[in-house]
Amino acid sequence: MQERLEHAATIAREAGKLTLKYFNNSELVVEQKNDQTPVTAADRKAELLLRERIAECFPNDAILGEEFPSQEGTSGYRWILDPIDGTKAFIHGVPLYSTLIGIEYENQPMIGVIRLPALDETLWAMRGKGTWHESPKFPQPQRAYVSKCNDLKKALFLTSTVTTYQTAGRETAFREIAQKTQLTRTWGDAYGYFLVATGRAEVMIDPVMSIWDAAPLLPIFEESGGHFTDWRGNPTITGNEGVATNSLLHDEIIKITKTCLER
Repeated sequence: MQERLEHAATIAREAGKLTLKYFNNSELVVEQKNDQTPVTAADRKAELLLRERIAECFPNDAILGEEFPSQEGTSGYRWILDPIDGTKAFIHGVPLYSTLIGIEYENQPMIGVIRLPALDETLWAMRGKGTWHESPKFPQPQRAYVSKCNDLKKALFLTSTVTTYQTAGRETAFREIAQKTQLTRTWGDAYGYFLVATGRAEVMIDPVMSIWDAAPLLPIFEESGGHFTDWRGNPTITGNEGVATNSLLHDEIIKITKTCLER
């Protein structure tokens, strides 16, 4: 497990470095996938690099990625990859995109890595070993913890896309949380979860998520003292939605999101 954690952090940095060659490049070609989401050569090449590096060291592990078909394995381990989380930010030159790696063992999320290539920051966690934050500001990686804010009126609420609440029929939850918190911003995608896990924000919510968006988050939040759940409060990476909070505000937020689902 430790070897996989170290390898995941290493190859996330390597894939992130590859994406920087395409970042803010005026010649970058943007295509539309069947689901109408954007994709670039950077997405595809970064995922291919990750897959190659995994196969070199752990050839019997399964792989699930956003851009290519899944690969079966026999070891009990599965790597879940999002080479560029926040492709829309990436193609517009916004440095808040990330490379995500989650690792399951026997269907249980065990390891999570978030790499922010343009900001040169990394967050990684393994169950029982803490969440660690690597930044140019620190001489050594530091333990990461969620904030101790216990008052929703003082909380920073983050999300990825406001219109997604409307299309999912969940705009009442967004309005209520935005009204009850001190500040609402769309510093979203994995960057928003990164901020909550490192104590710089209190709430991050997405009404729609894919498994590769959520894969690293459960171990990261469990080990930083927070929660990552679906809208009903169940800890899972397969709920197709996400709520991340510090431990002190979790029940209050889940009461809002759960009520929205039941209306």
